[in-house]
Amino acid sequence: MKKYKLVYVVIALLGLAISCKKQLDVKNPNQPTPESAKTESGIIALSQGGIYFNGLGAGSLKYGGFNGSFWNDPVSYHDLMGDVIGVEAANQYINQWSCPDWVITDNGTKILDPNSPNKQILTLRQINVNANASDNPFYYEWGYMYALIGSCNNILNLVDDISFNGDANTKKSTIKAWAYWWKGYAYSRIGSFYYAGIINDNPAGTNGNYVTKEKIITEANDNFDKCITALGTATNTGDYTAVLGKIIPDFFQVGLGKVPSVAEWKRNINTMKARNILVNTPSATMTAAQWTSIQTLTADGIKVSDNIFTGRSNENADFMSASSGTTAALSVGSEPGYRVSERLINDFKSGDKRLANNFKKKSSPWVGNTDRGNVFNTSWDLIDGGAGLPGVAVMGTRSVGEYELHIAADYEENQLMLAEAKIYSNDINGGLALIDEVRKFQGAGLAAVSGTGLTLVQAKEELRKERRIALAFRALSFYDARRWGVINDVSNGGGRTGVTVLSPTGPNGSIVVNTNASINYNYLDYWDVPDNELVYNPPAAGSAVTRNPKN
Repeated sequence: MKKYKLVYVVIALLGLAISCKKQLDVKNPNQPTPESAKTESGIIALSQGGIYFNGLGAGSLKYGGFNGSFWNDPVSYHDLMGDVIGVEAANQYINQWSCPDWVITDNGTKILDPNSPNKQILTLRQINVNANASDNPFYYEWGYMYALIGSCNNILNLVDDISFNGDANTKKSTIKAWAYWWKGYAYSRIGSFYYAGIINDNPAGTNGNYVTKEKIITEANDNFDKCITALGTATNTGDYTAVLGKIIPDFFQVGLGKVPSVAEWKRNINTMKARNILVNTPSATMTAAQWTSIQTLTADGIKVSDNIFTGRSNENADFMSASSGTTAALSVGSEPGYRVSERLINDFKSGDKRLANNFKKKSSPWVGNTDRGNVFNTSWDLIDGGAGLPGVAVMGTRSVGEYELHIAADYEENQLMLAEAKIYSNDINGGLALIDEVRKFQGAGLAAVSGTGLTLVQAKEELRKERRIALAFRALSFYDARRWGVINDVSNGGGRTGVTVLSPTGPNGSIVVNTNASINYNYLDYWDVPDNELVYNPPAAGSAVTRNPKN
């Protein structure tokens, strides 16, 4: 594989607790700044480094005791709270706030959160303080996404004043579309995870006008619409493709990561806009109009062969490490950082080849320290690179360049959103047919469920299981658990029953495999604004509430 050094960009992260000089005087041409980006090659370098290094890589938030990157740390929080993985490690208090309130075993023993009487919500509130600096988990997704927005604002601020060779209008429009797409992506993540946020178009500063999460999602969709408008004026296909071919790192441009056509990019946007509706609305309160909107968007969403926005490792780990750069990589093997959840295994149907190809039962269960959690014990390993079953999806690998990280949306997610909308709109068989389609695409080898006369309740269960499995390690599980009410306290209809939990409740503390256990998660649904932000950027008059009222 050829050597490739991902260029990176120096930007100021304003409003966040990072120790740095107020003025940076960087002249190194390999570190493009807004000043050095005032040429065609410079703006392309800024468009690549500002997105892939500052916003989505490991470049902008390394300070204090944190040594991770966006994809192996903040993104993993979603699959931890979605109960796809578990963890014993205590970095950023990760094992505490991913620990359910209690578990009831098969014999009725109640195992409390070892942090009791602190529940997950109280624990999060106690650690969301600026004094925790890099140990505050609230900080990371917020920080990365606002770094991404800041880079996009710099790109948009500069692009109109730059001289381009060839079709200048197409090149400018392509770069604008690039910036608007990533702003839409970043605001989507902020509005889908935090209770409030900031809308900021300033390339050199921020503001204290905090708005509701709903307004943040509106801003996300507005930026997606601006991306579509810009794409409409990128009329020279050759120059459009050439610009994106330089911005997207060449080692990404394999598989589904090749330069998307204008039509493919628009379909990616439709799928992301459908996600913004779905994951931010409890299933119980979705309206017919919302289901119709999701059907309309996903019907013109990502197709099976469409190029999407992906990332990969290379031999230099310029974007991410093959061995530890993603949640999946850190879940691989017999001694991983993250542990496969027994509840994920529970969701596989008998005969699903994806289970056989990706998961191996341990010779003996792994058991962590009982003072660090109550559900992370497991009997399962994620197989590095799969077991070799032909045509079956591989969920994790540590081989360089082999894991295709789906940064935004993908075909399976699009089809399962459309399936869910159909099921909830009284087209049960139509929805089940799409579930069959996804299972076939991933090589599950399961019998079709469409045309079998399933009830609405049964169809919803097929959908729930399939989203858990087909979209595992893609940071959607927490959103689903939230909108389905699973993370609610059991007194409010939350939790799971009839699941597997390994507990040290046998004679002399021996491990018992409980197969009919109950779990009460009782998690915070939207996280508060990080105190790291509030201390340095206090809310202005008239700002929205920055702390989720849920207690």
